[in-house]
Amino acid sequence: MPQLPPCYGIIPARYASSRFEGKPLADILGRPMFWHVYQRAIQCPLFGKVVLATDDSRIYTEACKFNVPVVMTGTEHTSGTDRVLEAAEALSVPDDAVVVNIQGDEPLLEPAMLTELMEPFADPNIRVATLATKITAEEAASPDQVKVVWTRSGSALYFSRAPIPHLRDGGEGNYWGHIGLYAFRMRTLRRFVALGQSELERQEKLEQLRLLENDIPIYVVPTQFRTHGVDRPEDIEKVINALSENN
Repeated sequence: MPQLPPCYGIIPARYASSRFEGKPLADILGRPMFWHVYQRAIQCPLFGKVVLATDDSRIYTEACKFNVPVVMTGTEHTSGTDRVLEAAEALSVPDDAVVVNIQGDEPLLEPAMLTELMEPFADPNIRVATLATKITAEEAASPDQVKVVWTRSGSALYFSRAPIPHLRDGGEGNYWGHIGLYAFRMRTLRRFVALGQSELERQEKLEQLRLLENDIPIYVVPTQFRTHGVDRPEDIEKVINALSENN
């Protein structure tokens, strides 16, 4: 039975945000949001290490206060993936290891999703993996919900903000929504960042298209779970209610 390589979880957390400044520090039941994400992530048994990666001293200080391992990164990064790479290099992650980019605004993250995401890397041919879940036609109509289609062997064909597949003759579609969790082999993560933005990436504002345009396959893992990210301050109350119900 093939063994998984070492797995690292990295949670990028930046202070600046046009819709919700200081989001990682948002108070949820007396703890900053990043603490809740970290606590969820470390429940996944496949991780050897999980760390927070930030560019802000306020987040760094709070991480230390709550005993969350943290790496200080540069302020020049244009995406969370760039920040994840810098943190992974600071941790001396081996080339064949798996690095998971864990969104820092997912305080309701299901640890089982991370297990599903990493299990395919027992196959040495898997270089990048992500998740998808079934969605309704109404959900598929929203450009905020990214859609994905893939081959029978599991390789992504395309991601789009438009509904895909397009139903030319009408009827009910079979839509899959992309979940923005990514796992990379370390060597592939380096190459991804070095490539720079691609044309389709700029047009759709979806960085995963950079991989497909450069012939780097993305393995898509279907999951029954959904995510509940925090985009705006008003989302915090929904998270608090959900956590209170679970407790």
